[in-house]
Amino acid sequence: MLNREGGTHLYLQISEVLKSRILAELAPGDLVISEAGIQREFQVARTTARRAIRVLRNQGLVHTRQGEGTFVNTPGQGGAGERRAPFYRHIAGELLEKIKGGEPAPERPMPSEVELVRTYGAARETVRRAMGLLREQGWVYSVPHRGSYVAPKEQWPTTEPNN
Repeated sequence: MLNREGGTHLYLQISEVLKSRILAELAPGDLVISEAGIQREFQVARTTARRAIRVLRNQGLVHTRQGEGTFVNTPGQGGAGERRAPFYRHIAGELLEKIKGGEPAPERPMPSEVELVRTYGAARETVRRAMGLLREQGWVYSVPHRGSYVAPKEQWPTTEPNN
């Protein structure tokens, strides 16, 4: 089934197999095969399984809830062929809207990394990239060993970011 000597990475081949199954056999909200299941079925390393799931997430076909699994998206959550921004940009965009809405208020702490991981069902690195983007744009700042805070309103960027 998989071409282990071909020019296409295994995780991309696996993601195509899983995409076909999702479209043909699964309904929105159904549980998708786990990383461990992918490892067993395709005889690949865990990182290969993770990458295959990440491809499906980036295509908008599935979403992952930490500790629960990966599930098929409902129509409107994103779909095959739809060009979507990376998930960290989505998180950054939502956080930016909250900042502009006053929650959290300027110079107040942002939610912790752990809280954001739980809220969005995202990997730590995804949350870190979202916060890094907001830091680059000037919406938040970090205090070593204390966390990230909303920038004072007078220091907010005057131009809209490219989310």
